[in-house]
Amino acid sequence: MSNLPASGRQLRSCVTATGELQLTLVDVPVEAPGEGQVVVRVEASPINPSDLGLLLGLADLDTARSVGDDQSPAIVADIPEQILPHLGARFDQSMPVGNEGGGVVVAAGSGGAAQALLGKTVGILGGAMYGEYRTLSVAQCLPMNEGVTPRESASCFVNPLTALGMVETMRQEGFKALIHTAAASNLGQMLQKICLADEVPLINIVRKPEQAALLRGIGAVHVCDSSEPNFAQDLKQAILETGAYLAFDATGGGTLANQILQAMEAAANESEAEYSRYGSTQHKQVYIYGGLERSATTLTRSYGMQWGVGGWLLTPFLQKIGRERAGELRQRVADEIRTTFASDYAKEISLTEALDLDILRAYAQQATGQKYLINPSLS
Repeated sequence: MSNLPASGRQLRSCVTATGELQLTLVDVPVEAPGEGQVVVRVEASPINPSDLGLLLGLADLDTARSVGDDQSPAIVADIPEQILPHLGARFDQSMPVGNEGGGVVVAAGSGGAAQALLGKTVGILGGAMYGEYRTLSVAQCLPMNEGVTPRESASCFVNPLTALGMVETMRQEGFKALIHTAAASNLGQMLQKICLADEVPLINIVRKPEQAALLRGIGAVHVCDSSEPNFAQDLKQAILETGAYLAFDATGGGTLANQILQAMEAAANESEAEYSRYGSTQHKQVYIYGGLERSATTLTRSYGMQWGVGGWLLTPFLQKIGRERAGELRQRVADEIRTTFASDYAKEISLTEALDLDILRAYAQQATGQKYLINPSLS
């Protein structure tokens, strides 16, 4: 462990009580590993939507400006006055960012499990991944098979386990098919591959013809384009064919969840023998797990009384299913990291480039198929 550097660079986000977002690169100590811990040299970490919430703090990026220099890049931006009260718990705290990543174990503490990882490529989870080094417990590492690179392992937790969690939730709650929005994303493509392998009917909702073509190219049967005038009818027909009364919505705001519930109710009513003024007897459920659309979620309550809309989050789900089942899901990810759970990235950037204004505005758009990857080892 004598070769460990004393410090490494790390990207930090701070929201001040005066309403300013501050993004900086700072030097932080590299913590020596204790018993059951390892130090990972981080070589890849994706910019997920869940990372952007912490990184950008809901700031108005039209006000973003560079205030540093080439050696110490920094960005500041204004946070709208109406949003600021909701961020009070993080005022004036310099917070590390990055939920997951991939890298190589360069130091290990005592204990057989930690020592066994020395020199191995691992996927890692636990925050603060937008930095050069990360000290973690063995439990926060997912060992990769021989030959798998840090880039390939970088997205081995959030998207893969979320996709697997959707199918697992479907089974636990007694449904037999799924609906998924923003379905051409990396996560959506993973879900499509899982459903094909596990013989689960899946309805994919997209916004563009090219996204529909992408999904059909990997075997999707049911793809509905919400930009098409016949979207509602197409969705109802797909529900009739699949029996999909459980949906996972990545958009969150707007009317899409409402449209899904309406299509579910229309399909259920066609399947029921008797009319009821209380609506169909089929329970219809939409889980919101993302916030690509920041406007309010609009519900018209035009789908009877057997329905629900709620939030879904990966961490509570994993706690609910227990360590053994979560371990089985993690192992499936490791075994299929180059197939089912392979991720594509639009661009690989350094920590310094992550604080370039033009690049920041590009990855902040969260465009489908345009995910960025930070490689902290790049100069």
